[in-house]
Amino acid sequence: MPATLYADGGARGNPGPAAIGVVLRDSEGAELDTISRSIGETTNNVAEYTAVIEGLKLAHARGVTDLEVKLDSKLVVHQLNGEWKIKSDALRGLAVEAKRLLNRFRSAKLEHVARGKNSDADNLVNQALDAAQVGELGAQWMPPDEEDDGRPKPGPGQTSLLD
Repeated sequence: MPATLYADGGARGNPGPAAIGVVLRDSEGAELDTISRSIGETTNNVAEYTAVIEGLKLAHARGVTDLEVKLDSKLVVHQLNGEWKIKSDALRGLAVEAKRLLNRFRSAKLEHVARGKNSDADNLVNQALDAAQVGELGAQWMPPDEEDDGRPKPGPGQTSLLD
């Protein structure tokens, strides 16, 4: 079964809180599965590689035989295609794992795409990062109201700030 995998990883700060986003689509473009998950504290490049690895595992588990992988990370695409050297020890192990997983498919092609062509995976990264941030801040944190003008509001049971 042919499919297309869109993968993205990102960190807020480098290193910082990181997450991955993956969208697997069939040959007609229909969504087969997604991943949106926080991966702890790491770098952007580690997050990008982790997204590819988890996406490849997902595609294999879903029975994909021929795969196009689309990423907005030039580094990962060129390193996995053997066009750029891998200088980082942290990335070298991830690249070996990704190549091992790529070899499970009858055919697999990696392609660099502009960020705008990878927006579904990017949105999943941001959703996971936002959810992790809310979890860290706890129940007292509330997202800002879209109509919030930034001025203090009365608390529960108060009709004004003077009560």
